[in-house]
Amino acid sequence: MMRRWFFISFICFSSMGWAQDFELTEVIPDYTYDEVADRMTCIEREVPLVFNERVKAFVDYFAIKDREYTKEVIQKRDLYFPLFSETLAKHNMPDELKYLAIVESGLRPNAISRAHAVGLWQFFSSTGKMYGLHSNWYLDDRMDPVEATDAAARHLKDLYRMFDSWELALAAYNCGPGNVRKAIRRSGYKKQFWEIYRYLPRETRSYVPQFVAITYLFNHLEEHGFEQRSEFFYPEMDTIRISQYFHLETFCNQLGLCLDDMLMWNPQIKRGALPEGTKNFALQVPSDWKEEIVANRVALYDTASKVGKKHLEYLARNTPGSTYGRERLYYRVRSGDVLGTIARQYGVRVSDIRSWNGIRGNLIRIGQRLSIWVLPTYNSKTKKLYASTPPKSTFKAKVPASGSGRLYTVRSGDSLWSISRNNNTSIEKLKKVNQLSTNTIKPGQSLVIPD
Repeated sequence: MMRRWFFISFICFSSMGWAQDFELTEVIPDYTYDEVADRMTCIEREVPLVFNERVKAFVDYFAIKDREYTKEVIQKRDLYFPLFSETLAKHNMPDELKYLAIVESGLRPNAISRAHAVGLWQFFSSTGKMYGLHSNWYLDDRMDPVEATDAAARHLKDLYRMFDSWELALAAYNCGPGNVRKAIRRSGYKKQFWEIYRYLPRETRSYVPQFVAITYLFNHLEEHGFEQRSEFFYPEMDTIRISQYFHLETFCNQLGLCLDDMLMWNPQIKRGALPEGTKNFALQVPSDWKEEIVANRVALYDTASKVGKKHLEYLARNTPGSTYGRERLYYRVRSGDVLGTIARQYGVRVSDIRSWNGIRGNLIRIGQRLSIWVLPTYNSKTKKLYASTPPKSTFKAKVPASGSGRLYTVRSGDSLWSISRNNNTSIEKLKKVNQLSTNTIKPGQSLVIPD
């Protein structure tokens, strides 16, 4: 058998201070097209594993060209494959579908694509909501391995019912059922993936072959020279229930647990805390620790409820694109509209509108519908949502002794430019009177408006 030899050079420094070059050799077994084709037929079960030159190219890529990526995925395999297999079995689905998560995310539960698909199974927000996966500033169910895996299984099952083909279900998972139906029509109503292949979006034409290549490779790792030992230790887990604001790092510090490990076990927690109003959240903890946590529950929870709350709430309200504590409205773009005028009209920032609507520049079209997230109507119950804690400053705004000015409280969406324009003054005057060295202002900050 032919073998490929890869050399890795490094320098080792001895205790005597001298250095010596060493080379490590990684032996990668060679293989032929016919060998892979034969192995493929032996592992094919419910999902068709058609082998051709396109699939062979991806086998070469994952086995040779991007070998390090494959090694990284192997290390994480034991963290998630048992969950995948259990969930697929519960839904009476082919076990080999578990390899799709490698194609989707490389087994990274907090993966975010350029198109804003999230999690192990790369759900978009809209599709995630259809399957019960919700997200806010603090939490994202799409990053929850348990919830997202169950949602992915249900979604794939629905797609299989639509097309009666696992290959087409996989294609639809990538590009949507509408694009698959379109490809079927353009092909003359053919019903096999490779018959409609040329009519599918370019990414999908690579997607299914990647799945086939990964399925093959992970059933023949040893034949391709990969070690199957995992460096990750995943303890037996249990859950505790949380129904309050909860600061994760404070909780970990009290117990001597590693915060990074806790976040790995609970990747859906995006900001290191559970928000006020949390109800019955199932926090994953090592089983060995549950008894101690339950025994000291009152003290642990009370301490974890007192750290970082105001700061995180401030960030939640003011991070660009945040919808925390807001209600969604829709605005239809009219002739003459620009993002700046729409932002001022609703008291939000241009950056917010861009984030909420996936807009990269400033271009908007007449008739385009924009999502605008606004704070609820101001009243005694909602006024706290409007209040923000401004950064600490040694300067406190005061009206000049002459009385030639008035105080103004900065609101969400304000800028020095908009305030100066609305009050017939200049940015330079505002900065001078308020001792500002930059143009940065925060909601809740008090400014003197000179007469």
